Amino acid sequence: MFVESAYSLLLSQPPRFSARVFQRVIRPYSTVVVDSLSSNVHRGTRFETRALGMLERQMSMALKRIGGKGDGGMDLLGWWWVPQISQNASIRGQRRRIRVIAQCKAEKKKVGPKYVRELEGVLHRYHMSSGLGASQEHDDASSHTSPVPPSRNSPHHTTPSMGLFISESPFTKAAVIYAQSSLIPLLLIHLPPEHEDTVPSACKTDLGTAIWNSALAGNQGLLGGHMEIRWERSNHQPGRPGLWWENTRLPSWIPEVTYPIEQ
Repeated sequence: MFVESAYSLLLSQPPRFSARVFQRVIRPYSTVVVDSLSSNVHRGTRFETRALGMLERQMSMALKRIGGKGDGGMDLLGWWWVPQISQNASIRGQRRRIRVIAQCKAEKKKVGPKYVRELEGVLHRYHMSSGLGASQEHDDASSHTSPVPPSRNSPHHTTPSMGLFISESPFTKAAVIYAQSSLIPLLLIHLPPEHEDTVPSACKTDLGTAIWNSALAGNQGLLGGHMEIRWERSNHQPGRPGLWWENTRLPSWIPEVTYPIEQ
């Protein structure tokens, strides 16, 4: 009877914890979590900034960061300025624009097909909200000196669009196969971390891999089969990509006249 009463009394008393000990247990863990999140955000932002510079200097892409609440899953948004597809020699040297909707990932693990499917979903939502088609060509010829963007309100001047995925880690074989079989124009770029450069004087914006599908680069794609990405090397630098159009080196170019990226 005495044992029973003592046991009941023990159960009725709430356990006592030292607040000081509790704080010692919790605080280090919470600090590690916060520091980890802060480090990941910093790494992601730094990678996006690096990718933006590379795309502008080497691939004629004028993009801007838009990541945040309400971004629809997009990290970068802008334009890719590529040559006109025309038999008319007078406009063949002029540039046209392709809408670029991009995502960036600065992770150590390889990128699988899940992320490519998510990018397809982002493009689909963008098309639904803007009324743009994924593979419609517009009729305007934007010149080097005065590019004039087509009006979004005009059904006869719609702008083609593509999805771009830039990763600091390589893509899995499954991700590459999935992207290449997609009906949506896609470009996958592996941009390795800068610290992986093995040559001291190496260019810090070297590409590891650039892979696109036929919906973008094929004969019936947005680029009409005219563009290639070739790896260019020198004696003291690792390879980096160069854009070639109909067997001619294509210099990187974006218009001097600026207008809203969203337009």
